[in-house]
Amino acid sequence: MSTDKELLRGGQFLVKAIDCEDIFTPEDFSEEQLMMKDAVKEFVDREIWPHKARFENKDYALTEEVMRKAGELGFLGVSVPEEYDGLGMGFVSTMLVCDYISGATGSLSTAFGAHTGIGTMPITLYGTEEQKKKYVPKLATGEWFGSYCLTEPSAGSDANSGKTKAVLSDDGKYYSITGQKMWISNAGFCNLMIVFARIEADKNITGFIVEYDKNNPNGITLGEEEHKLGIRASSTRQVFYDNTKVPVENMLSTRGNGFKIAMNALNVGRIKLAAACLDAQRRVITESVKYANERVQFKVPISSFGAIRQKIADITTNCWVGESASYRAAKNIEDRITLRQNNGKDTHQEAELKGVEEYAIECSILKVAVSEYTQKCTDEGIQIFGGMGFSEDTPIESAWRDARIARIYEGTNEINRMISIGMLIKKAMKGHVDLLKPATAVVNELTSIPSFETPDYSVLFAEEKQIIANLKKLFLMVAGAVLQKYGEKVDKHQQLMLASSDILIQIYMAESAILRAEKLAKKEGEDKVKEQIAMAKLNLFYAIDIIETAGKHSIISFAEGDEQRMMLMGLKRFTKYVNYPNIIGLRNTIANKVIAENSYCF
Repeated sequence: MSTDKELLRGGQFLVKAIDCEDIFTPEDFSEEQLMMKDAVKEFVDREIWPHKARFENKDYALTEEVMRKAGELGFLGVSVPEEYDGLGMGFVSTMLVCDYISGATGSLSTAFGAHTGIGTMPITLYGTEEQKKKYVPKLATGEWFGSYCLTEPSAGSDANSGKTKAVLSDDGKYYSITGQKMWISNAGFCNLMIVFARIEADKNITGFIVEYDKNNPNGITLGEEEHKLGIRASSTRQVFYDNTKVPVENMLSTRGNGFKIAMNALNVGRIKLAAACLDAQRRVITESVKYANERVQFKVPISSFGAIRQKIADITTNCWVGESASYRAAKNIEDRITLRQNNGKDTHQEAELKGVEEYAIECSILKVAVSEYTQKCTDEGIQIFGGMGFSEDTPIESAWRDARIARIYEGTNEINRMISIGMLIKKAMKGHVDLLKPATAVVNELTSIPSFETPDYSVLFAEEKQIIANLKKLFLMVAGAVLQKYGEKVDKHQQLMLASSDILIQIYMAESAILRAEKLAKKEGEDKVKEQIAMAKLNLFYAIDIIETAGKHSIISFAEGDEQRMMLMGLKRFTKYVNYPNIIGLRNTIANKVIAENSYCF
């Protein structure tokens, strides 16, 4: 286990060189984790995948039935401590279950995520011992289902602006909650709601645990089921509260702490959402490749056409990169939680809260990147299927519709892009990530004469790792100049923050893939993992394209004269290859393997 010195803090990947042996990859799953993975896949293939049509026909009862079965098998309580009837497994295992239970339909994925994450977790992390003993076992076993009531008609991304009120009774025994919530997942079959409301004129909202019994609604009224583009069998309703009485002992944490609860719950929700998008991609890739191998045009399978092979290579690469980064971050979080628990100062609750909060930047990066990979994957899946992809008779159109919500919930991707930069700035100001010295060094490097020596890039990934180091310098150059120019008002320049975030995201994802492929090559030998090496190289090439565009847009928008010329020169220097990869060759290496295996096979 890594020591505190070796374990990077959130965001430090940007200013540190990282060894491939120090990251966790899916190839490092334990026997227990592999058994859990197989159990979840078997459950999904038996209970969910054969019934996709019923989910698409808004069979809410089926969603509830499958959730109850998942609870009986322990899948709803993977992260819940054993003393509350959970399995007490680590963060990586919770990601693994979320990953593989979510791929067959977005309806079940949403119900599962809303229940296990934002529906249960606020109580396990912020609840009193009495609250946890009373509610968590029921939630962990699927006896009860939870929902999370934060969003209001006037409070979406601005979560702390909600108008729902909580008024203390004259005898001080209960609060009366009045207000309206919308887009509430699991509302139609939940027994418990995590509700956020404002007490008097408090600056911040407060969280409450609210029981819901259809036979004794206690002032709670549900709206009709929302008719949605995707996740059709996920129960989504408005919830209205009219003097709903909640005992004072059901306040969650302390008065005014609701906004912090909401934000920390969303941090976990974001990385779990990334996990929930992975198996959806694997399944779409597998179905698309099977179809491409079976579909004959001009007397050959369409999988032999270069245009189709490019699509297969690209979506396979994105999926593999998303896996690499998601499990890398998950293990960082798990190690940080363990470290905090072992120091003897933190309770399990405190350790988990602070462990996840530490990597809020990475959680936002993953939410954005993997949700966008999934949208691209399902879109290309439809294209590979052609006209059949547009038909409800194939599973691809529903996957495309389900994927669209992933860029919206748990904070829109635009919000998460800005969060990643905002959190990085906060960490720098706290001294957790030293950006000033590296940024100053980059400026000095730009004003010095560059080396014209040809480096030795004979070792696998030597050039790619140098490029990653240069891309980090590029981020520091661009983001540092923006921050220096606008200071505390930088959040008013959203387009510049979005561009910096795109650079940050690409660096993290590309580095994760390079390190995973390098670790695999050292273990298995380069010949045995040539497809993984190809994916890491192909992704980096694409990342550089995105980074170049984002960097150029920023530089020519905020810098002028000599500063602009110097930064454009830096942009060119930091994105330069000495030896360009053969992009079509890389794609063909990847596509050959997937087409031959007739499935996503990594």
